[in-house]
Amino acid sequence: MTARIGVVTFPGTLDDVDAARAVRLAGAEPVALWHASDDLKGVDAIVVPGGFSYGDYLRAGAIAALAPVVRSVVDAARAGTPVLGICNGFQVLCEAHLLPGALVRNEKQRFVCREQRLRIASNATAWTSGFSVGDEITVPLKNGEGRYVATDETLDALAAEGRVVFEYAGLNPNGSLRDIAGVADATGRIVGLMPHPEHAVEAGFGPDTAGAMRGGVDGLGLFTSVLDSLVAA
Repeated sequence: MTARIGVVTFPGTLDDVDAARAVRLAGAEPVALWHASDDLKGVDAIVVPGGFSYGDYLRAGAIAALAPVVRSVVDAARAGTPVLGICNGFQVLCEAHLLPGALVRNEKQRFVCREQRLRIASNATAWTSGFSVGDEITVPLKNGEGRYVATDETLDALAAEGRVVFEYAGLNPNGSLRDIAGVADATGRIVGLMPHPEHAVEAGFGPDTAGAMRGGVDGLGLFTSVLDSLVAA
């Protein structure tokens, strides 16, 4: 049976169509989930994509964290459903207290848009099981409030428990503490990251590679990884 992966849309979401395409290319069925509905339609996993939910008023992700769909996402996540938050989705998961820490304005107070190298720091999650620790991937990054911060105690715990999932490689584009680009919850089923793997899933539309212009598909591995984890569950 084909896995069904929900993709959430809020007012101001920009990357839900890209996330749905990534799900489809990975071999699953994307299912649209609307911010004002608490119905998750029985999906097997959930992606909270990037954009500017509710215009990023108040604080990025803060209003979205109170939406009916997110209340259902929280319940589903705590019951074991894999959840991936990308960029604004990462902010939403932190604001909903599914992930620790917070995302604040970039260190130089500028919006950053670039192709970004990431190091896989953990493959013990539902979304990175198809990688090896130490692998480097390149995916697009675009954010103005992408600086990951947390208390020293939280940062130490994340490192000790293997819950830092992605680290910036070569360049830290936004001043995130300890070069953290993405983290997981204690179960490894909930993951958030600032860069955009859904923009690197199809040859001809991804980052440049040594072999081909726009040929990068490194982001597809996150979506195929969760399908493998669902089969193994």
